[in-house]
Amino acid sequence: MGKILIFSGIILLLLGLFISIFELKFSWFGNLIGDFKYDGGKFKIYAPITSMLLISIIFTILINFFKKF
Repeated sequence: MGKILIFSGIILLLLGLFISIFELKFSWFGNLIGDFKYDGGKFKIYAPITSMLLISIIFTILINFFKKF
């Protein structure tokens, strides 16, 4: 279990660095059609539904690809 957590942390770190470096290329992410944003005076609500579905599909494809090898 420890190795899986370390590996997951390294992957998340690399993904975060990649997104930080190429921030302008990913400006569309979080602003997709199904992402819900509400700004009402004292509070804001942001629910990135479409963006999270896209990430889920990409990770599912990657996991299934690596599972076969």
